[in-house]
Amino acid sequence: MASVLRVAVTGAAGQVAYAMLGRVASGEIFGADTKIILQLLEIPQALPGLEGVAMELDDCGFPTLQDIICTDDPNRAFKDCNYALLVGSFPRKQGMERKDLLGINGKIFVGQGKALAEHAAKDVRILVVGNPCNTNCLVAYHNGRAIPAERWTAMTRLDHNRARGALSKKAGVGCGDVTNVTIWGNHSNTQYPDFTNAKIKGKPATEVITDRAWLENTFVPQVQNRGAAVIKARGASSALSAANGALDHVKSWLQPTPAGDWVSVAAVSKGEYGVPAGLVFSYPCRGDGRGNFTVVEGLQLDAFGQERFKITLKELEEERDAVKDMLK
Repeated sequence: MASVLRVAVTGAAGQVAYAMLGRVASGEIFGADTKIILQLLEIPQALPGLEGVAMELDDCGFPTLQDIICTDDPNRAFKDCNYALLVGSFPRKQGMERKDLLGINGKIFVGQGKALAEHAAKDVRILVVGNPCNTNCLVAYHNGRAIPAERWTAMTRLDHNRARGALSKKAGVGCGDVTNVTIWGNHSNTQYPDFTNAKIKGKPATEVITDRAWLENTFVPQVQNRGAAVIKARGASSALSAANGALDHVKSWLQPTPAGDWVSVAAVSKGEYGVPAGLVFSYPCRGDGRGNFTVVEGLQLDAFGQERFKITLKELEEERDAVKDMLK
């Protein structure tokens, strides 16, 4: 007998969701024996576009898609949802300071955190994709504390995938040959894509790519600024790759992380690696295949890595302080 899952997606008429919804509805993510009810949230003025997306999903004829709910009411969108993919956020506009963006989005995620805590299923897992995703997740978590902290995550899997791709290209190998990559800290240009603990075909990446100057001065900033490079090239922000990163994150909830490897997840810190407890910080994590992530402890960072770790941690602490009035 098929099971039924309710998947809530916010910002559902946007480009990231557009690249995501068909894959969620098709059975690729949750399996051919699972029926999916999509609960799609948008702002009122985007509802006509969302109806068009729903029409397209109907026209795909997916046997796994049981129902589609389109709404501008977060209480309805999050009702009994098992997974909440919070894709929507207010975009940064020209001349806007980061603190302004944090404030505007903070108010949105206060409401979404409360609605999730009140209406979501008891087993809900939450992924915040909308930027600034770490701090949006922090605000939502603080306002939805009825949901355990370990259920709240933010997406750095896109950055993780970018780092694997860059290392594989430099080494002349496939992406599957690159393992043990970590994105430390914030999903911003302060993040630290850690090459010192990464492996290529089982060997330390620094033994395969011996050009340390390239690793420090090309690889790291390339990953940190990849989003801006995509915008410059295509005139719009990452959508296909962002959707793919989000769905990879969901798959890592559902499937155990391969032995000896890990993935990057922004999770609510318990104090690992000296990060203040409660901060949403990206760590190396392993999934157990039952919806739980565990931080991989005991990794060492060299002086270069330690300095970059401090920089991204400082930014996240500053972001937390900027939204402190929204943290219950």
